[in-house]
Amino acid sequence: MSELTYLQAVVLGVVQGLTEFLPVSSSAHLAFAQRWMGLQADSRSMFMFDAMSHIGTLVSVAVVFRESMGRFAAQFIRECSVRWTGHRNAWRIALLGIVASIPTAALGLGFKERLEADFGRPRWIGAELVVTGVLLAVMAFLPRGRRGIKAFKWWQAALVGMAQGIAIVPGISRSGATICTAAFFGLRRRWAAEFSFFIAFPAILGGTAIQFKDILAQNEALAAGLPWGPILAGSIISLLIGILSLKLLVKAVMRAKLHYFSYYCWVVGVLVITKVL
Repeated sequence: MSELTYLQAVVLGVVQGLTEFLPVSSSAHLAFAQRWMGLQADSRSMFMFDAMSHIGTLVSVAVVFRESMGRFAAQFIRECSVRWTGHRNAWRIALLGIVASIPTAALGLGFKERLEADFGRPRWIGAELVVTGVLLAVMAFLPRGRRGIKAFKWWQAALVGMAQGIAIVPGISRSGATICTAAFFGLRRRWAAEFSFFIAFPAILGGTAIQFKDILAQNEALAAGLPWGPILAGSIISLLIGILSLKLLVKAVMRAKLHYFSYYCWVVGVLVITKVL
């Protein structure tokens, strides 16, 4: 096994940035890329790279949705005032996010070891990519959503969070699963995308925190010997590419083109299952 190089880190950063948001499963593509480059997925350098690149993609979410997040934060603060007499819509959105995050956390923590084992099973990942393709294809037959976030029910938010938890499985797209589930309940496309990434923020942040905890639990001194140059370079690349891919995803959702990604998932999934890739 070779140590992580700058070229490998850049390639992995591009893969992470593109696939974290596009509905093609970032975990599957990272597993494939690591295997093709001869990198060991459970090595300390790859664990740290994965954690740092997720921080990069978190920043991507903050950049792309900065205006929406800014308006939400300002409204939330206003609604905290005892003088506020109107509807507390920002509070309701925050509570919907908490409700959605509960099943995500339960599934992620409850099946962590089982899911990590799937990274070493390429054909299983390929089959899950095919499932993702089917899920995206269904979007072509769904009527345009008319509901705003005010009409989104608590149990629906919980099921979107459950979809996000299931998407921890390598091969199942997180963005695809959550956006498709929200759209199935009639949520408007823009709201489906924004709610998907609203609940993604705590999920990615929590997962990254657990990764850092696991790394430090091994040995705090290990950080000194990591290839920090390639890791940081790859993380910056994932941030920049992530901004572009997230904007592309939002356009695809708004133009009802999300199902186009199903063909890619099917092709890659079948090639992996048949061991062509």
